[in-house]
Amino acid sequence: MKCPFCQSSLSKVVDKRSVDSRGEIRRRRECLKCEKRFTTYESCAAVEILVIKKDGRREPYVREKLEVGLIKALEKRPGIDKVSRVLDRIEGRIRTKGLSEIPSQTLGKWLLAELKRLDPIAYLRFVSVYRTFSDPKDFKRELETL
Repeated sequence: MKCPFCQSSLSKVVDKRSVDSRGEIRRRRECLKCEKRFTTYESCAAVEILVIKKDGRREPYVREKLEVGLIKALEKRPGIDKVSRVLDRIEGRIRTKGLSEIPSQTLGKWLLAELKRLDPIAYLRFVSVYRTFSDPKDFKRELETL
């Protein structure tokens, strides 16, 4: 870490704080040469996660894709403010398991489990699109499992 004022690589950490749920850390540093203070924000480099689609294709994991689906399912529902926490839990699960590739079906199951706990109505909305319901009887069967 170089001091932005004198370019010295000698510094000490004065204060350290966790900034967000994704593990970003804020460090307040003091240069040992010029004695000026500066702040750094550090996070782990993101490991690219690939999603294995049903047809075998691999696509990069894009958080925003899941976020859009969750927002649509939770639209005008009380749990809309919890979307980022749900996604953080799913991403945490992927990291904990050390996965670099994950089948889309597994992601879908994890998302459905989160939605089922969060809001049954949002769950039904999401599952109807996820499983391509074509008949009202599909809703009835799914309601019976709830």
